[in-house]
Amino acid sequence: MERLRAAATTEPGRLRIIGAVLAALVLLFGAVTVWQIADRVGAAEDVVGRSQPLSADAASIYRSLADADTASSSGFLAGGDEPREVRQRYEKDIANASRLLVNAAANTRADEESRKQIALLGEQLPRYTGLIEQARATNRQGLPLGGAYLRYANEQMSTQLLPAAQRLYEAETSRLYTDYDDARSLPLASLGAGLLALAALAWAQRRNYHRTNRVLNHGLLAATAAATVVLLWLAVGHAVARSDLAEARAGGQESLKVLNDARIASLQARANENLTLIARGAVLAADKKSDKYDVDFAADMKDLDAGLAKALRLADDDSGREPVARAADGVRQWKQRHAAARETDLKGDYQDALHQVVGDKDHKDSSGASFDTVDASLEQALAHEQKEFTGAARDGLGALGGLETGSAALAVVGAAAALLGIGRRLSEYR
Repeated sequence: MERLRAAATTEPGRLRIIGAVLAALVLLFGAVTVWQIADRVGAAEDVVGRSQPLSADAASIYRSLADADTASSSGFLAGGDEPREVRQRYEKDIANASRLLVNAAANTRADEESRKQIALLGEQLPRYTGLIEQARATNRQGLPLGGAYLRYANEQMSTQLLPAAQRLYEAETSRLYTDYDDARSLPLASLGAGLLALAALAWAQRRNYHRTNRVLNHGLLAATAAATVVLLWLAVGHAVARSDLAEARAGGQESLKVLNDARIASLQARANENLTLIARGAVLAADKKSDKYDVDFAADMKDLDAGLAKALRLADDDSGREPVARAADGVRQWKQRHAAARETDLKGDYQDALHQVVGDKDHKDSSGASFDTVDASLEQALAHEQKEFTGAARDGLGALGGLETGSAALAVVGAAAALLGIGRRLSEYR
């Protein structure tokens, strides 16, 4: 400390101290920038390659389970002559849900809630499929007990499997939003360090001008230019990344969530429509008068209408709006056909009501055909929004590309230039 005070009493000593401080501030700016940008790049990479795919997989688990329940009830209505394509759809849904559960267990982070829901799904899914097989076998024998097995399987799906899948989806989506926030958080420490380094360099050049009447010191000027480039690169790059990630969230992820919810509502509505015919009034709603499945169908359709309306508001281009609008048209047609089938059933003509719900081989005029239109349209809309999300998120990640390496290199160049600039002044004292 004494030596430092002694050095500060002479101009060469003061210049050495100034040079060391300037170099340290520029290097500090570079180091803080590398550290903060590395954190944000890591979070953005997680958004693109980890948390969003896991969130999408969790949504796909939910959809697959709901679709399997719908397919199982559709197959049951066909009696012993279950259509092969319906059976294959059910088996594909179960296989997809099982595969995604294994993938989620292998890739989800150390989150207790996610692990708990994955374990519950893994435990309950075989029980559900066992009940479905019992329902199918009994139904083929023409025994009414098959309907009871199917209703119990649906109850297991509604009270155990789907709530667990919903909680898994919410946990993974919450993690996705945390990664969004981490990737978009302002690098305040880096910006502050950059402004401090530039202020110190400006002060050093002003001091040099007042003492020597020399307007420029090439070393200090180069150090200032390097720090300015890093600061501008940081500010602009991060601003672009924030904007792209915000677009990915608002224009992609939010639409995906709404569309996923709408598709799930449509699947549950179709399952309840089928179960209305299967149960034939055996299960009553809370009012002890209405058919439970018909009441649930109406609630699902209300959720579906609200979801499609919101999806239309969120859609920002014709490619996104067109399939959603087509789905909305399909829902209106579905409601009309369901109402007609329900009226026929209440009049006691079960076979005609069954035909209006299931239809013939082509089932073009059935409510099932309307459901197929809605489901296919929502699948197209989801694929479009997933593409929009991926493009915007990758653009956000790309905006930060090279900033870590570039800021480190420029910081080293700036520190060296500051030392050289001060060194030129020191050479004048020799």
